[in-house]
Amino acid sequence: MQGAVDGVRRSPKKFDFNEFLNTKAATIILPAIATVLMFVIWEVAVWAFKIQTFNLPAPSKIWEAAREFAPQLAENSLRTVWTTFAGFAIASVVGIVLGFLIGYSRFIYLAFYPLLVAFNTIPKSALVPLLAVWFGANAIPAIVTAFLLAFFPIAVNVALGLETIEPEMKDVMYALGASNFEIFLKVGWPHTLPYVFASLKIAVSFSFIGAVIAESIASNAGLGYLIVQAASDFRVALAFAALIALAILGVILYSLFVVIEKKVIYWAR
Repeated sequence: MQGAVDGVRRSPKKFDFNEFLNTKAATIILPAIATVLMFVIWEVAVWAFKIQTFNLPAPSKIWEAAREFAPQLAENSLRTVWTTFAGFAIASVVGIVLGFLIGYSRFIYLAFYPLLVAFNTIPKSALVPLLAVWFGANAIPAIVTAFLLAFFPIAVNVALGLETIEPEMKDVMYALGASNFEIFLKVGWPHTLPYVFASLKIAVSFSFIGAVIAESIASNAGLGYLIVQAASDFRVALAFAALIALAILGVILYSLFVVIEKKVIYWAR
């Protein structure tokens, strides 16, 4: 019979959902479907329950506000991203150096680690008014707040990575005449990199949150400032447009470090 091979007809391959979940396409398609579904339910709920725009605007109204105020959203988004990266960059340097000192020096660990824990428990929003008094309503309070929120998890994870190095490996390096710094470069730093990138993904989110908090209290620009101004003018749709812009930027920043992590420490996966 034509179309048969050795008397056996091949059946089409069935779709395997579990196999699909392990593909790269699933990481894009499924979140996109969930996002669209969320906005559809949101739109229908606002229409069905006749919710007023100044209470909860529909996604269509938010889209209209985003189009109308697109230049303001773009300008303030750039300001927020800039202050976030500035605070995050400083926090990365300080956190890595501090984590190295805590991980290798028993004296520094005993003397300063409790102080760092105590300082980290202070709500950073309580410091923003003081930063505004010291530096004024500009970008500096946002940068400092982003730094304060981000450096602690980096320092802790770097110290943790150094503490988990096998003592036998350190003994071998010491026997070969290596100094603490050489052990850090050859053994400690590669061993700590997975912890560093895990902390960086958390820290960049914290920096973003810190920058927005400071912008909403002590700044003259940024998405946090825009949200407060829009709410005070009863432009709730614009405030929601800024919130959605914050969510999009947060996902982009987190995804950026996920990609960098895969490229830099591919050997750890």
